[in-house]
Amino acid sequence: MIVKIIEAVYNFLWGDLITIPLSDGGSIGIPLLVLLLIPTGIFFTIRTKLLPVRMFPSMVRALGEKNENKSSLSTFQTLIVSTATRVGMGNLVGVVAAISVGGAGAVFWMWVTALLGASTAFVEATLAQMYKKKDPLYGGYRGGPAYYIHSFIEKKRGKKIKYSLIAVLFAISGLICWCGISQVISNSVTSAFENAFSIPPIATTIVLVILAAAIILRKNATVKFLDIIVPIMAVCYFVITIFIILKNIELMPSVFERIFKEAFGLKQIAAGGFGAVLMNGVKRGLFSNEAGSGSAPCAAAAAEGKEPVKIGLVQALGVIIDTIVICTCTAMIMLLVPENMTAGLEGMDLLQTAMNYHLGSFGTIFIAVILALFSFSTFLGILFYARSNVSYLFGDKWSYQTIYKIIALVMLFIGGLQAYTVVWDLGDVGIGLMTIFNLIILIPMSKEAINAMNTYQH
Repeated sequence: MIVKIIEAVYNFLWGDLITIPLSDGGSIGIPLLVLLLIPTGIFFTIRTKLLPVRMFPSMVRALGEKNENKSSLSTFQTLIVSTATRVGMGNLVGVVAAISVGGAGAVFWMWVTALLGASTAFVEATLAQMYKKKDPLYGGYRGGPAYYIHSFIEKKRGKKIKYSLIAVLFAISGLICWCGISQVISNSVTSAFENAFSIPPIATTIVLVILAAAIILRKNATVKFLDIIVPIMAVCYFVITIFIILKNIELMPSVFERIFKEAFGLKQIAAGGFGAVLMNGVKRGLFSNEAGSGSAPCAAAAAEGKEPVKIGLVQALGVIIDTIVICTCTAMIMLLVPENMTAGLEGMDLLQTAMNYHLGSFGTIFIAVILALFSFSTFLGILFYARSNVSYLFGDKWSYQTIYKIIALVMLFIGGLQAYTVVWDLGDVGIGLMTIFNLIILIPMSKEAINAMNTYQH
């Protein structure tokens, strides 16, 4: 019964809610969340006057904001935490899947989605910073959608309230989502290590859980660890990709030609596949950068910022780094391989084959290690996010914080040994519901973030 309910909600959120027939004989199936997020992204992009392009220099400058309160995060650290969760296996396996189904043109629509998502990320992060609260447990600040939703409802009612229903639903959805993701993370890591090194899943799982426990059960070790590992893994992946591109530089014009030709269905129109190109690019972009889901604002709220707009700009930059930089790296690795070598392959097999083509056996090992780092940093990041939601629901008690961490570790252990599809669906249901509850309030509250942006510019 419960499984059927989860599957029904999953299909409602992520299945094709409406289908639009095309003149080429194909069709575009549009899920509910795409119907919500893309118009929202367009709306915020217009309201912020093309912020991702117009204010890109300001995004970079905001990273240098000094932090006087050592117990709270700097603007750069909020970027690190949010990048840790955005940059995960979706940037690897997810991009591979998008290109496998939608072709090279899916990459272009990922870029478009990232530019729209950056404006959404700016609004939600700015609001999170504006409505942050002191964190008596960890020091510094905490916040996120649960907190700005709560404040919005209080203003509407004109009185103080203990809980807001929408905020409670958001917080619960987040905790469900992040537990589900824990299973996906460990399963992807154990599979990659088994393929690359023939290490039994049980061995990888035990090491993964012990390492995770050593970090998350210490008071403030999570951010310190992410400060080191995230820049290293992102730079390594970027440098390897640049090396592959330089090695195949003569092929780059044809790769970009293929991306733009297939993006507009010039090749797919005859085969009725334009819908697949468009929607796979859009879905991958949305799923990867998480703009609008309300996850990254939990990191944005933890920052020590004199001007909330600067924190919003940093999170907008995080979306661009995730999708336009990291996802494009994976796309280039894929598209610089002869098509006949990857025909019929999918997922990690396809990506490892591509890396083996470029770098030999080192490539297979490298991609397994980088996937493990991406996935592990995602786990640490989502546990950081969970702090705010646990506090909102249960108050400032170490016992509840610890209980949630232990549950997440158990899920990490289970996922490493066995893939339970229903739990993965539960994670997707969680993030889908988070997005809906967040957007319900984000749109009416957006005027505050836009006003703050206008004041900041003058």
